[in-house]
Amino acid sequence: MTGDTGDTGYFDELAAALRAAGVPGEQIADTVADLRGHVAETGTAPEEEFGPAERFAAQLGGLAPVPGEPDAAAEHWTWTADLFNDRRMLAVHGDQGWEVESLDALGRFVCRRAPGAALRWEYRRELIGGRRRGKVLDELSPEGWELCGEWLVYGYFKRPKAATAGPGGALDLLPEAPRRWLFLSRRGKVVLAAWAALVLAATTASFVGALGLPGLALTLGLGSMVSALYAAHLEAAGGRVQQKP
Repeated sequence: MTGDTGDTGYFDELAAALRAAGVPGEQIADTVADLRGHVAETGTAPEEEFGPAERFAAQLGGLAPVPGEPDAAAEHWTWTADLFNDRRMLAVHGDQGWEVESLDALGRFVCRRAPGAALRWEYRRELIGGRRRGKVLDELSPEGWELCGEWLVYGYFKRPKAATAGPGGALDLLPEAPRRWLFLSRRGKVVLAAWAALVLAATTASFVGALGLPGLALTLGLGSMVSALYAAHLEAAGGRVQQKP
């Protein structure tokens, strides 16, 4: 186990180096708290885990602007995936430095990436509907997880990989931004095709007078509900999706 005095000296030096790099005080406090928690769990010395404080600060400092603050130089990208594929794609894109800022009204991931070098991000998805919300937030917050978006009964959480991977959480070379914005799994394509076929059939029936506009609206509403329930059933039957590139 490491001594508190040595740990304190390391993190004081790290905080000073981050301040010199222009990192905001609140961000420094959060970063140091996450890193302290990590070494407390592993029982290793911070210098052994992260390397010399000044060098580690150079990897962290200024790489990730505070979420929500404007940054004209940052890259911005919005994409989406189905519920069978979202966690896998979040893992892939998080390793490329993309930070999810929010989910928009259509359920798309609104992302940003700092210029030059960036931090790797890790994500997880949890059910937070009803009474589970408070319990999940209480369990994940101490581990550094931050709620970054919600969709239906799901909550998406993020944290920088530097909190668990040390220097490996920094990304020096940034791959090009993906040209795609839609990432569907095979099962997602099946559900989407079934829903599209229902829309086409209902629209055709409405035009020939078999349904009328009220009937069309009711059919589409029920079809959307059935598609969502079927998607949830398939996902539950398939088990948890492993987060790996």
